[in-house]
Amino acid sequence: MKNDLERDTKFTHMGRPPAGLGTSVSHPVTRASTLLFDKAKDLYRNDVRGYGRHGAAVHDALADLFTELEGGIGTLLYSSGLAALTGPILSIVKPGDHVLLTDSTYGPTRHFCLTFLARMGIETTFYDPRIGAGIDALIRDNTALILLESPGSLTFEIQDVPAIAKVAKAKGVTTLIDNTWSAGLTLSPLSMGVDISIHAATKYFGGHSDVLYGAAIFADAAKFKRAQMTAKQLGNASSPDDAYQILRGFRTVLPRFRQQEATSLALAQWLMTRNEVQQVLHPAVTDHPDHEIWKRDFTGGGCIFSVIFKPLSEAEVLRFIDGLNLFGIGYSYGGFESLAIHCDPQLKRNCAKPLEGPLIRFACGLEAMTDLKDDIEQALAKVF
Repeated sequence: MKNDLERDTKFTHMGRPPAGLGTSVSHPVTRASTLLFDKAKDLYRNDVRGYGRHGAAVHDALADLFTELEGGIGTLLYSSGLAALTGPILSIVKPGDHVLLTDSTYGPTRHFCLTFLARMGIETTFYDPRIGAGIDALIRDNTALILLESPGSLTFEIQDVPAIAKVAKAKGVTTLIDNTWSAGLTLSPLSMGVDISIHAATKYFGGHSDVLYGAAIFADAAKFKRAQMTAKQLGNASSPDDAYQILRGFRTVLPRFRQQEATSLALAQWLMTRNEVQQVLHPAVTDHPDHEIWKRDFTGGGCIFSVIFKPLSEAEVLRFIDGLNLFGIGYSYGGFESLAIHCDPQLKRNCAKPLEGPLIRFACGLEAMTDLKDDIEQALAKVF
């Protein structure tokens, strides 16, 4: 396939079987644990799959698409977004190592580092997501990994990814970023020097809130091979049916993402005009403190953002969310339906001041923006 094709075209045509006489347009799903060989000597070859846990053609097609998406050298697939984070982490660290983790990180990543890694004798230090090149002062002789997330999944700080990656490269420290918010469509961290980019493919690439999946894309062949071996040792595997669903979602991710991105920005800009709102945390709006870095590094936004409302009681916050009709109450994002969650119960920070009002995160689905706006407006009227 030509390299100068647009993404819309590549995502439509890549990862499909060659056309023949009645060839299916997509890879068929192969369900198998045992793979048979006609020659006993071939059973122990390393250049072919020996067991169903090692994947099928549909996994290869999906991995190729993620590699193309991020411009990497290879992709590993996992059964969930969290597994796509923890698997590569475990391929990098060892007892006695030190990890730097952005304070704006996804909650389960924080929990994994403070519990699982701590039991392995690995220390985690949280850093201010806005630290940029200043992270140099936090790197120790035993620092093995810097974990980034831009923007943060609840508070939406934008990190100076190129600056952090440059310092890490100079010190020989591996960098890994959770790139789920941008879907790899509006941020290209591997081109900025990051070593590994992670996606909770459950979200945009699933697109319908009915499949769990994850992907890790690598810029470096040695790190890819090491993570590949770790995945094999840990028994990592993902269902061919799930891989098929994510591959199917890949075909339509661009038009869905564009609509959700536009809706989120329009809602954020409208909420900025409301008296009930203290601050809108969406990096694409001009008064976001990191807007200039976002404009430099990103080509667009994402479907989620947060709002700090003027002070409300816990009961009033819950009444507002319960009063929404079109926003479901649930985790995740990137599906066809809009969601809203109260963030305060899960908001854990080491480097930031407490917020002055309740934090609500909105995830925009495929509904009409005007209907979502009207829904928020009527729910606001119940508490203000």
